[in-house]
Amino acid sequence: MFGIYITHPQVRIDANVPVPKWGLSDVGAARARKAAESGWARQLRRIVSSDETKAIETAEILAKASGVTVEIVHAMHENDRTATGFLPPPQFEEAANWFFAHPEQSFKGWERAVDAQDRIVEAVNAVLATHDATAPIAFVGHGGVGTLLKCHLAGRPISRDRDQPGGGGNLYAFGLADRRLTCDWTPIEDWQG
Repeated sequence: MFGIYITHPQVRIDANVPVPKWGLSDVGAARARKAAESGWARQLRRIVSSDETKAIETAEILAKASGVTVEIVHAMHENDRTATGFLPPPQFEEAANWFFAHPEQSFKGWERAVDAQDRIVEAVNAVLATHDATAPIAFVGHGGVGTLLKCHLAGRPISRDRDQPGGGGNLYAFGLADRRLTCDWTPIEDWQG
């Protein structure tokens, strides 16, 4: 059976609002609703989300399709970037490149990539340790830690070239029995299950 890791789609960027409180934009919400119409969304028996607004909103849209309750796991949050606060997109991309290229170092006080990877892997493993491996499950979170989890599942070193394309609203799948990747990043509304 499948597990999937889903990244929240487009958000309303507001430099005056803490990043964890950003919600989905109209485009992001529409993409999540389109994904919820997919057969795979109706198959989900468990949805686990980060506690950040954009992830919860995505998870709740998917939960309506499958009729399950969203579970919140704090440790699934995005890499901690509070040390720098909001960075405009060009500066953020430069910082993210550095974050992935130097996983054992901190970018200006950010959580190190190796620490964020350990945290997301531990959070997902803790959920899966008590999960019925015959029941499809979705983890809803963020691109950075999703990529770090993907690197772990693939047995590959941390690298940004394994990051999602297009900035959000993608998923990858893995087998629950062996925890091996079964598909690479795919837009949430395009995946066929």
